[in-house]
Amino acid sequence: MHSKSRASAARCMPCRFAAIGAAVVALAGSFAYAAGWLTPARLTTYRIVNQFQANAGSHPGYRRNHAKGLCVEGYFDSNGNAASISRAQVFAQGRTPIIGRFAIPGGNPSAPDASVPIRSFALLFKQSDGEQWRTGMNSTPVFAVHTPEQFYQQLVASQPDPKTGKPDPAKLKDFYASNPETQPFQQWVKSHPASSGLANAAYYSINAFRFVDTDGHEHAVRWSVEPEAPYAPVDPQERKDPDFLSKQLDEQIKHGNVRWHLIVTVASAGDPTSDATLQWPADRQRIDAGTVVLERSAPQADGVCRDVNFDPTVLPDGIKPSDDPLLAARSAAYAVSYQRRTREEALHGAPATSPSRQQP
Repeated sequence: MHSKSRASAARCMPCRFAAIGAAVVALAGSFAYAAGWLTPARLTTYRIVNQFQANAGSHPGYRRNHAKGLCVEGYFDSNGNAASISRAQVFAQGRTPIIGRFAIPGGNPSAPDASVPIRSFALLFKQSDGEQWRTGMNSTPVFAVHTPEQFYQQLVASQPDPKTGKPDPAKLKDFYASNPETQPFQQWVKSHPASSGLANAAYYSINAFRFVDTDGHEHAVRWSVEPEAPYAPVDPQERKDPDFLSKQLDEQIKHGNVRWHLIVTVASAGDPTSDATLQWPADRQRIDAGTVVLERSAPQADGVCRDVNFDPTVLPDGIKPSDDPLLAARSAAYAVSYQRRTREEALHGAPATSPSRQQP
């Protein structure tokens, strides 16, 4: 019996090698497909990230978008109000530590703060059960586009002209004319001047998600963090300082905690969850889930947020992605950006903080 088993195993050995070889080929093929090597006309995550680099230039060790940023730490003080629609531990009454990062759009870590009217606020909630909730929010309640393809086309249209160093207005005009879905975003930005600082701006999840309650029922939601500090527009004098946002926040934290209320907006039947260019009606249920409190800030070069990938699909039990196609695209792009910048750091060392804002 043993000799027969050995003979049978010997005969099957080539089969095993063939199976292993097939698996390796399949894995390599799937990677090549994802990278776009087999289908060069297909939009891939690599093409999107490469376009970010083409627009901003080479800045090794920095994020490909939102390159200029500031790390913060604090906690989320839940009041328990959102526990009725989500079983996530973060919404149980009590405190959850948070790591955060403020940034401005674009891949240039030296860009002046006033160069764009939009800011971002990313958060990582560290639940005591080991799970995390990561969210990347913008200071606009809607996004400019609703598909990855449109986003890539917008990046291409925004690529600076080598002669002027700025995007070609004609190309941008053609893009917006060909994509009327961008109008709500354009109108919102035009009618809402940027706030004077980071602490008196509201930030929005942009995409829809699904909260799951203790009975397994799902609720389509979006969320925002709304500041306790009153809104004021940017002072023209402040705009002259390329780093006024981070300097101002540093001072505000030194003189007391900076706070926002985490507001969960619950969709009604028929509200779109797959289109980030559309707002839900203003009369939808709003739940004040608690308070986001910041206690410390630090330059991103050595801050706690430096190595965090704020992938918005990293979610704890009780929160799920919606059918918005931008979520998967954001997750994939963040992963590629993270891999590139960490590889660059490993090869060349971590970059200094933004060249225009050296260590204090």
